[in-house]
Amino acid sequence: MKAEYDFSKAKPNPYIKNLRKQITIRIDTDTIEYFKKQAEETGIKYQNLINMYLSDCVTNGKTPKVSWR
Repeated sequence: MKAEYDFSKAKPNPYIKNLRKQITIRIDTDTIEYFKKQAEETGIKYQNLINMYLSDCVTNGKTPKVSWR
């Protein structure tokens, strides 16, 4: 490993905007507080935890259980 690296000619990643998309979503306050508490315990930002959880749902084909009462 080099002691120093020259990033003066580095280019920004052209694909970075395709990796994630910023959205506006309404989430219950208690849900946000839950993820913020988890963030404090894990050291991972709560937005990343929410994204990780949703990605896990997609990967494992989880579907929400909806009950109309």
